[in-house]
Amino acid sequence: MILSSDFIRELDLMELSPSSKMEWDIRSADVNRPGMQFCGFYAYFAYERPQVIGKVEMTYLETMEPDKRSIMLEEYFSYDIPCVICCRAMHPPQDLIDIARSRGIGVYLSEITTTKFSFNAISYLTRKLAPRVTKHGVLVDVYGVGVLITGESGVGKSETALELVKRGHQLVADDVVDICRVSDSELTGECPQMIRHFMEIRGLGIIDIRAMYGVSAVAVSKTIDMVIHLEPWNEEKQYDRLGLDDEYISILGVRVPQMVTPVRPGRNLAIIVEVAARNLSLKRLGYSAAHELDRRLNEMYDHPSISPRN
Repeated sequence: MILSSDFIRELDLMELSPSSKMEWDIRSADVNRPGMQFCGFYAYFAYERPQVIGKVEMTYLETMEPDKRSIMLEEYFSYDIPCVICCRAMHPPQDLIDIARSRGIGVYLSEITTTKFSFNAISYLTRKLAPRVTKHGVLVDVYGVGVLITGESGVGKSETALELVKRGHQLVADDVVDICRVSDSELTGECPQMIRHFMEIRGLGIIDIRAMYGVSAVAVSKTIDMVIHLEPWNEEKQYDRLGLDDEYISILGVRVPQMVTPVRPGRNLAIIVEVAARNLSLKRLGYSAAHELDRRLNEMYDHPSISPRN
């Protein structure tokens, strides 16, 4: 469901005819241009989408005879259309507004071009209709890499994020991270408005990161590029020491690289997160230190004459 007031505000629309509904049952992040419907073709009509009228459709409406146009519009508005948007600040014929008002269908005006408005509307609907989930953790922007830090309560997630902020990185969300899938391969995380920019530090209480470190220390949202899971050090558990095998976690059906990091006194977790972010960036460029070392070792075994010092 899409709130009509949010749609109007976010896309900067001017109301010509009010909508009788506060929410629109829009389920597709797409729009429909009703050129074929104005010509009488209804075999396929995506009426459940926002209807966008551009210069071509408006010119066609203006050249029609008024009586014929009214009959056509009566049939067009007999469908459960959420809204109609006229682009390029083109005012539609008065009978279109009158018929829409009688059916309780909103008609709005946009000053931008049809292509640009369609792009903005699809982008907005994609964000609003994206699958969402809330996770317990901390999201930070480290060297442009979105790092989601997870782990049990009290393991040190917030303290690690605070140290990262002190080192010049950005906090996106602490404790509660709202995650949405904006595409088949991309996740975006943000903080709920109520607790945005705030952080809880055990023994200290609530602090305002933006007030203490400035606006450059916080970000509203960030793509989630990797997950670092913190857990207490377990002497009996075997941890990956080479990094040859990449681990992944599935969030909303998207595979995200994951690294499990043991926590024990003396470990500088902020530096580990920084190095993990840089290492991921290198892997995306095609370089893996673990695989490079493995290649050198295999080369040495295949050619014993090669000195390991070379």
